[in-house]
Amino acid sequence: MRRRTILGMMLVAALPAMAGEQVREINISTLVGNDPATAVAEQIMREAYRRMGISLTVHKLPGERTLVYANEGKMDGELYRKLGMEREYPNLVIVPVPLQTYEIVIFSHGTSFVVSGWESLRPYTLGFTRGIKIVHENTHGMRIEPVPTMALAFEKMMVGRTDLVLGNRASGLAIIKSMNLEGITVLEPALASFPVYHYLHKKHASMVPELTRVLREMLADKTIERIQKSPLP
Repeated sequence: MRRRTILGMMLVAALPAMAGEQVREINISTLVGNDPATAVAEQIMREAYRRMGISLTVHKLPGERTLVYANEGKMDGELYRKLGMEREYPNLVIVPVPLQTYEIVIFSHGTSFVVSGWESLRPYTLGFTRGIKIVHENTHGMRIEPVPTMALAFEKMMVGRTDLVLGNRASGLAIIKSMNLEGITVLEPALASFPVYHYLHKKHASMVPELTRVLREMLADKTIERIQKSPLP
């Protein structure tokens, strides 16, 4: 009898701890490659999760696998994507605080034309990083060369295998600098400019309100702005 009483007391004592148990580690997916925009988003979300007492691990995956894994729950979420991803990936829940503005532009090596939206790209062969949804959606039926990384897209353009590279302005400029590429220009205006957001798998939907609060706090105290303006390592 005494043993049962002691066991019962131990279980009762454990209940508050069990009830208060929470996620301590989050595994998030994003596209493979050294992308400055990804680095900014990762720093922002790492700080947000730190304030919640959660450790963040980012897994870089090729192509659409990053979204598929997040949607299937193999990952806890997706680092950053544009608004509306839940329409195609219904298990993803948006955290409604923008992390940064993502700008899709055209990089050219000797090809010049008047940019008048996506349709003006039709005569050309286009290189871009596989898995960038907005580019896939707007180049349907065109001559496209999706590749695993933006650096590879630039390499193919430099040897004449493609005419243009489509991608994020900041990311492309950083890669051009790191690869010491010459003669590449950005054609204006941008094809698209939009905010990007963090997404969680629906199994973590209960975390969204607190994560939203923390990100708004980071906007108010200028943490997000400082990360966006800081030189990347």
